[in-house]
Amino acid sequence: MDEKDWTAIQILFQEKNISRASERLYISQPALTYRLKNLEKEFGTKLFFKIKGGIEFTSEGVHLVEYAEEMIKKLQKTKDYMLNIQQDVRGTLRLGVSSNFAQYKLPKILKRFSTQFPNVQFNINTGWSNDIINLLNSATVQLGILRGNYEWYGKKALLHTEKLCLISKKEIKLEELPELPFINYKTDSSLKTLINGWWHDRYSEPPFIMMETDRLETCKEMVKNDLGIAIVPQICLQPSDNLQIHELSYHDGEPVNRYTWLMYNQDSLQLSTVKNFINFLNENPNI
Repeated sequence: MDEKDWTAIQILFQEKNISRASERLYISQPALTYRLKNLEKEFGTKLFFKIKGGIEFTSEGVHLVEYAEEMIKKLQKTKDYMLNIQQDVRGTLRLGVSSNFAQYKLPKILKRFSTQFPNVQFNINTGWSNDIINLLNSATVQLGILRGNYEWYGKKALLHTEKLCLISKKEIKLEELPELPFINYKTDSSLKTLINGWWHDRYSEPPFIMMETDRLETCKEMVKNDLGIAIVPQICLQPSDNLQIHELSYHDGEPVNRYTWLMYNQDSLQLSTVKNFINFLNENPNI
């Protein structure tokens, strides 16, 4: 087996479908099938079998997938350390970033960092914070930027603090909130918990939810068109939105804050790309 075999078997395991796996690998289905047959011949066993709509791995196949994933990690770690030996700051920085932070903050950060360190490439995974913590735990990424509180036994630093805000097209009274049409959007569990915690602190009756959207930006557009109100993190708001914005606080006056954390393992600091990126974030807190 070589690196191409490891990657092929890993992606096939993720997709459980030869057609989709070949698309992700940018090779033809016959070429992928030929590679897989050679693997089965090399190990003298069936790795998977066909089922309706895709394939299922045998126990031998699952074992080989685990081996492939371990080898991919070891190879990437070796590449990282070999590049780190050189004096220049170069190599690939693997980041896992919460979607909202990736949309509103990350592009400007990466632009300024790449101007300072032009020999650094980026491998970025974005998603909800619970997805990012899984990428960190599996060592798929070297650094994680997560929003909300997650258990992490490595290094952790506060990166960004923002308010949670109620938005509306027209001026409203907070005491009338339970009677107003409320727009929900899909988000991670930590933000849902924060929103629900504030609501239950202030009201005894649930919100009047009249719309569910798949994205925060879609929700914001609905509010812009006066179709309801919403509670959103401050990071997504711009002056050009022309919305009424109320920064939320609990009954005792404490603001409802949303925290963004930088998380990584201590060992990652041995890599010049990681160390310099962390230093860059510390030196530029207001980007």
